[in-house]
Amino acid sequence: MELSRDIGFIGAYTIGLGTMIGAGVFILPSIAAGDAGPASIISFLVGGFVSLLAALSLSEMSTGLPQTGGSYHYINTALGNLFGSIAGWSLWAGLTFASAFYMLGFGQYLAFFYGDLSVSLAALLMAGFLVVVNVYGVREAGWLQNFIVTILVGLILVFIVFGFPQIDLGRLTPFNPESWSNVVMTVGTIYVSFIGFEVIADIAEEVKNPQRNIPLAMIAAVITPTIFYALVMFISLGVLPIEELAVSEIPVADVAAVYMGGVGTIAMVVGAIFATVSSANSSILAASRINYAMGRDRVLSNWFNEIHSRFRTPYRSILATGAIIFVLISIGAGIDTLAKVAGFAYLVTYSLVHISLIVMRNVESDLYNPSFKAPGYPYVQIVGLVAGLFILVQMGTIVLTVGVLIAVFGIAWYFFYVKGRTDTGGALGDAVRSGEALKDEEKHYKVLVPLSNPETEKELMKIAAQNASMHEKSEIIALNVIVVPPQASLSHSAEFEEKKLDKQRELLEAAKKSAETADVNLSTKAVLGRSVSKAITNIIEEENIDHLVLGWEGDLGTKEYILGTKIDPIIEQAECEVSVIKTGTDKKTIGEIAAFVGEGPNTPLAIKRAHELSKHKEAGQLTLLNVQIENEETTKSNKTTAGNNLIQKMAKKAGINKKDYTPKVIITNNRHKTLLKQAENYDTICIGAVRKQRLKGALFGSLQEEIGEKANSTVIMVRDARITPKTLIRKLKSLIWR
Repeated sequence: MELSRDIGFIGAYTIGLGTMIGAGVFILPSIAAGDAGPASIISFLVGGFVSLLAALSLSEMSTGLPQTGGSYHYINTALGNLFGSIAGWSLWAGLTFASAFYMLGFGQYLAFFYGDLSVSLAALLMAGFLVVVNVYGVREAGWLQNFIVTILVGLILVFIVFGFPQIDLGRLTPFNPESWSNVVMTVGTIYVSFIGFEVIADIAEEVKNPQRNIPLAMIAAVITPTIFYALVMFISLGVLPIEELAVSEIPVADVAAVYMGGVGTIAMVVGAIFATVSSANSSILAASRINYAMGRDRVLSNWFNEIHSRFRTPYRSILATGAIIFVLISIGAGIDTLAKVAGFAYLVTYSLVHISLIVMRNVESDLYNPSFKAPGYPYVQIVGLVAGLFILVQMGTIVLTVGVLIAVFGIAWYFFYVKGRTDTGGALGDAVRSGEALKDEEKHYKVLVPLSNPETEKELMKIAAQNASMHEKSEIIALNVIVVPPQASLSHSAEFEEKKLDKQRELLEAAKKSAETADVNLSTKAVLGRSVSKAITNIIEEENIDHLVLGWEGDLGTKEYILGTKIDPIIEQAECEVSVIKTGTDKKTIGEIAAFVGEGPNTPLAIKRAHELSKHKEAGQLTLLNVQIENEETTKSNKTTAGNNLIQKMAKKAGINKKDYTPKVIITNNRHKTLLKQAENYDTICIGAVRKQRLKGALFGSLQEEIGEKANSTVIMVRDARITPKTLIRKLKSLIWR
């Protein structure tokens, strides 16, 4: 089972940034100012530095051990189940405490519009809504997440640009009114804002080109908010008296009110509401993935990972996370305490990650082969470990007590539940990794056939096999994609989507039998992904596919989606040759074949495909058919000659000899009706797209698609390989980052 790598650098970066640029920048300035005064600016910079060191270690570990679970998985693999239990429970606790922190921040900002509103009640209601959304499995659109992040970044930039001229440097004196130990302690308080890049590690299996995109995304997701936090803190301290800032529940909005008035205040409040909701939702989702990873390693009962029969989400894990969030809000836990405990949990985890990397570098293991190696080893890891531990011991009695209790619970859980159920060998034991098929180094002609319908599998494989058989070294890749909701990790679904997996296995087994009958090489790919179209286009790129064979039911859709929501984006993005096939409704045989010949750039490819099929044992005669429009100025004889000349010209371009086909020219006053009528006279029709770019309201051409929809015969619409501006940019990037 393979997982679809759908996420690029921008996607991974915005996922991390969406969590990190969220609640922290809107809530923490007041808490940090109260704890360390103007020196809290240093706290944010130190937090960014510590996070950057952790990001480097996480980047290497995520490419060496790319499996759902992030830090938990790396620690469990390197140090064994005892430390895995501590890390797993710490991460889960950190995410639940962080979610409660975000929800209280949401309530504080929402109270700006409703003065009598209970902050705790608002927090509970929104937390309940987010839990229901995640249980129900509502898909969060990627564009919406990117839109929210863009708006938040824009608001922060406006805050910074307009705030700089209003700074009174006198407000920054004395710079460190408390002590340097308070500055260090404040790092732990604000560290909840730096946990976003951990989410990038958790989705490592879904990131394209991970050796490049994961470290870049993590580093960018750390540096960007670090700069923003420091500048926002600098402006907040320079604009608002520290006494007012320290007691503000909506600090960024109160600061903006000084120099942007009511409009600025409302903009910041609305931005904070979006930010807190986005951050909490991301944390609840991430918590369910941590639970799954623990269940996979038998560190946690798989009871938590039960998939809902209707919504297909790990509802018990989500509900358990929601229950703890409810308890934390209901008991009146302070917003600063929630932030500190969340930061504590992650600092503990990242310290263990540094140790895990050192262990994996020094233990010979076939399981660990990172495509990216952290620079500065082992000094980066040693400095990160020492810095993390130093911050931890400065965080105050209450936080230390809660943090130690979480760690003790993890240890007790190991001895009373985990031990004896699973191997504890750490890096020397069995680490679960996704298997990777060995790739043939020798260049083959590759045909990709995505399969989803058992009724059309044989026909698609027959056509693909005939195409592949025309090449000396060829391979067919049969692909099936199961789409899972974002609330469930891809690996999670691999274990619990039993019905879909059984259907997938049956479909791919049928493809193997079809390939054996045709005597062609076949490999199968069973993929779990978020999007069928993205999974297919990724396979095309990764496997360097030459020809894509797609099945189509024959129904034309709306203007937005012509051939279907899944097919349209594949056709538009695929760089290889594409054949879209609607199988015949009358009889399942290749039979008599016709290639419709016009002057379009894809006509030679249509002739070539038709000629390949004519070599099949089921095939009858191959006809190349051209339709000429009659008029008074040109005789029928001249029209016939022009049609035959065009057929010969296109056949020559396709490399087809005259003896291999029968030319046919029809003269009519209505090309459209004639072609539709002629389509009924053949068992298989091959027709080329009219141009390389998408037409208005059509992908292959309106006539081509109408023939495909209405004809009872098998219709194959073809499009040649293309090079787009996006393709050229990607190729340039690959050369730069090679």
